[in-house]
Amino acid sequence: MSVVLITGCSSGIGLHTAIAFAKNGDTVVASMRNPAKSKTLMTAARAAGVEPEVIAIDVTNDDSASAGVRDVLARHGRIDVLVNNAGVGLSGPVEDFPMDQARTAIETNFWGPVRMARLVLPSMRAKGRGVIANVSSITARLPAFPAYGFYAAGKYAVNALSESLSAEVAPFGIRVLSIEPGYFATELVATIDSLLGQVQDSSPYAEVSRFMLNFSKNALATGGNPADVGSAIVAAVNDPVSPLHVTVGLDTKVFLDVWEDTGTFESFSAAMAEMLAAEA
Repeated sequence: MSVVLITGCSSGIGLHTAIAFAKNGDTVVASMRNPAKSKTLMTAARAAGVEPEVIAIDVTNDDSASAGVRDVLARHGRIDVLVNNAGVGLSGPVEDFPMDQARTAIETNFWGPVRMARLVLPSMRAKGRGVIANVSSITARLPAFPAYGFYAAGKYAVNALSESLSAEVAPFGIRVLSIEPGYFATELVATIDSLLGQVQDSSPYAEVSRFMLNFSKNALATGGNPADVGSAIVAAVNDPVSPLHVTVGLDTKVFLDVWEDTGTFESFSAAMAEMLAAEA
């Protein structure tokens, strides 16, 4: 069985991915910025009859990420699978979204996977095998919605990184996956509530920001079970002929079908605006 390191496991997709790999019989190291927040994970894991290890990794911090990877290698001798799941749902209008939050979005959602991949690749190359699964988003396969620019930019970048990295490491027996979920019921709703609270009435983008945030909040609240994403990641990792891009969720087909049917940014935007208005 494999030694699996997963980032961002305190809740949501990361939590369910850790449980799914553990139920598969793998040795799971579930990382999070603050292990004191591991109670939800461990309660769910014990209910499932498994007990993953928990360590501290902040993917935005070089020292934290390096120490975490060294810890796993010292205890287990290898990392067979890295799941880059840690991410944040921060985004807003390009002109007036707070710059510190915009930087945090890119640092976490893009540079985090870069940092973690660079740390595990030497040991994977030495073993001649390994899988890196980057949790991206269906957003990365579509024209970006208004007020989604920073989030979409990070996920677009993850997809490009995954494609380039895949070609680079394939000769060493290492596979790369880009996991692209649609909307799933996760704790990102709390992030959206926070973002709604900081929208200023004076902003020229207040109306579109609130509309898109409320759409995302409703889509998340009624979204699929994040355990399905965990199961899909396990299946893709264990499938030697899995495609690089793995979409997860019924809504991903809807979005991709609209994009395929329209074919241009303008017509896609018009079709999505009509769909969103009907759902509002």
